[in-house]
Amino acid sequence: MVTDHRLATEEDLPALRALMQRSIERLQDEFLTPQQVRASHKVMGLDTQLVADRTYILVELDGRIAGCGGWSWRATLYGGDDSVVAREPAPLDPAKDAAKIRAMYTDPDFARRGIGRRVLTLCEEAARAAGFGRTEMMATLSGEPLYRACGYLPVEAIESAPIDGVRVPLLRMEKRL
Repeated sequence: MVTDHRLATEEDLPALRALMQRSIERLQDEFLTPQQVRASHKVMGLDTQLVADRTYILVELDGRIAGCGGWSWRATLYGGDDSVVAREPAPLDPAKDAAKIRAMYTDPDFARRGIGRRVLTLCEEAARAAGFGRTEMMATLSGEPLYRACGYLPVEAIESAPIDGVRVPLLRMEKRL
């Protein structure tokens, strides 16, 4: 197994969106109802600001994008370009704020092979190098087991705003670096 990583570029956007759609459809179904999986597409997704900020990482395995995720020095906790979630681009203060871990996805063909852990580790290392001592994220129920195994602790369980009458359960988690 040969893995490599790099920062995502604008040219990667179509492949990333396709990977995210497959990931939501196939990896959430053990944790959510079919209606919640459909609604998840309006809660989650790619925030192209992460790509523009050069904080979105791809892990490639044998020439394919196996997983992706990012970290941010901006206040937005979650939500993508097409989501119904309000985003806040204000910069964070590393001395007092937590860096945000954002938009973590694994291609279902590569699930449970260490790809998500690799992406998360790379994001944490970059946030630490930027001066942050903590990270936080809004986790999906399918991601929660990985994040707990990587040292994240639950802070607050929430539900998304209703989307076609359906709410998606989420869990805010954090970790000291």
